[in-house]
Amino acid sequence: MRAEKRGLGIRYSIFIYFTVTALIAILSVGLSMYDRFSDQLTEAVQNENQILMTQVNQSVDSYLRNIMRLSDALYYGVVKNADISGEGTFDKMKLLYDSNDSTVENIALFSGDGELLKVAPAARLKATARIWEESWFKDPLEKMENLHFSMPHVQYIFDDAKSQYKWVISVSRAVEVTKGASVSQGVLLIDIRYSSLEQLLDSVTLGNGGYVYLISNDGQIIYHPKAQLIDSGRVKEDHQRAAGYRDGIYEEDFQGEKRYVTIKSVGYTGWKLVGVTPIQSVSFSGVKTRLFVLFVILLILFILMVINYYISSKITDPIHELEGSVRRLEDGKLDAPVYIGGSYEIQHLGRSISTMASQIQVLMQDIVEEHEAKRKREFDTLQSQINPHFLYNTLDIIVWMVENEKKSEAVKVVTALARFFRISLSKGKSIITVRDELEHVRNYLMIQQMRFKNKFIYEIAAQEQTLDLASLKLMLQPLVENAIYHGMEFMDGDGEVKIVVELKEDIGHLCFLIQDNGLGMTAQQVEGLFTDKGHVSSGRGSGIGVRNVNERIKLYFGDDYGLKIWSEPDEGTWISIDLPAIPYQEVLEKDIRQEKGGQDEKGKT
Repeated sequence: MRAEKRGLGIRYSIFIYFTVTALIAILSVGLSMYDRFSDQLTEAVQNENQILMTQVNQSVDSYLRNIMRLSDALYYGVVKNADISGEGTFDKMKLLYDSNDSTVENIALFSGDGELLKVAPAARLKATARIWEESWFKDPLEKMENLHFSMPHVQYIFDDAKSQYKWVISVSRAVEVTKGASVSQGVLLIDIRYSSLEQLLDSVTLGNGGYVYLISNDGQIIYHPKAQLIDSGRVKEDHQRAAGYRDGIYEEDFQGEKRYVTIKSVGYTGWKLVGVTPIQSVSFSGVKTRLFVLFVILLILFILMVINYYISSKITDPIHELEGSVRRLEDGKLDAPVYIGGSYEIQHLGRSISTMASQIQVLMQDIVEEHEAKRKREFDTLQSQINPHFLYNTLDIIVWMVENEKKSEAVKVVTALARFFRISLSKGKSIITVRDELEHVRNYLMIQQMRFKNKFIYEIAAQEQTLDLASLKLMLQPLVENAIYHGMEFMDGDGEVKIVVELKEDIGHLCFLIQDNGLGMTAQQVEGLFTDKGHVSSGRGSGIGVRNVNERIKLYFGDDYGLKIWSEPDEGTWISIDLPAIPYQEVLEKDIRQEKGGQDEKGKT
């Protein structure tokens, strides 16, 4: 038989379909949300950077304007229209320096030819200093109306008490210097402490990995958090390209890394604040971010798998239970309970299958009962048939007796024959009392004894309590018939047939024992009696085989009952019949109830 090919179970089909669908939905929504959130994050970070750059720009602008106001205060309040030869000029300059010494390194006033006129705090000009060659000195004289900011440099022209070189940004302007009665051009110098500007910008960061640096209008770096590394060549910066940008946000690719560059111009100076933000820090493209997103997707997928498994189990468990019930029905266990549970549809299906199984049981029971009834009718019809030879021989004996004026014996045979027929009919009933069954076989033996001219003798012995028990009609006659025709017909000497009926109360059985002293049989012949292969009717008996009698007993009373035969050649044969010990009155009452039930059903119909 070809093995059944099993497909994927409904639970795992639902689980896989739901999970795959959910995964596709999660990936679709996730990618869409990823792009959307990434854009929103980028926009938000850019806006924040813009705001931060604006604030930094305002701080730098405020810082420089303070310097410019200091320059104006020195020029208009100290230098202009004042004779610098007086001591009051130095005192005023010293006062302004002391007010701004956290920001200002020194303040100096030079004549047009580079002579140091005033300086605060007090310091001496180095003999090697060539003031007229310094850019901060030349530029104001060339463009007198402007305030000039130099690049960061080391101010080495003063020989102060500390003898230290300071990093400064020089702010210079052209001024009119009055000395006595003469007025000449001069240069006012304010050296801004570079560290003060550095402190202002060092604390500024743009997100993760972002930074801010300051350049001049020609692209020279004024401040950079990695200035020393840039000077040493270990780090590079694209400051020249940034110098060409106008204020705004630009995306650029520098050394294989994409980044956003934010430009803010510092008022008056021409300087530019440059904010650099790596794109990875403002999007979900970072490794950590990707791992986090992957973790979230896997977590959601795991939760969905658990939910899907629970839902699929809730859906399919009742189906599996119902499938198990159907398999038990397929195995022939029609009385097994059918699972009814789960959703309404599965409950309805379970009830339908249960009803169908019940109907199949009823139909099968009807078929079995009909088949058994048919077999009973066939057996009863066959059993009730009287062999014409037996009837002819019996009538021939009666005629012979009448002709020989043996009227009493003829009457006896006729009476026995009449009783034989009466019990054979028994109003169509198959179950009769033991009493009637013994009476029937007694009449049969009486007729056969007269026919065979007393060639055999018979004996019937029955316990009194067995006579009103139920017995199968025409059960003994075929067995006695076989004993006469096949056991004793050709034997030398008188034959004996003995029938004993007794009740075995310990096991609740009614037992018949038929014994003859005929020719006997071998074990193969005994086995053939139950298959009808070892016995051929002589044509003079009823023609009913032992097998049919045995099958009738099992048909009416069950497989636990029937015939057993023991036989030995030249020793005779013993036949044992086991029946249930049932009072005949119970059989009658059962028949009455069945007849009444049948009439009721017919009336309803």
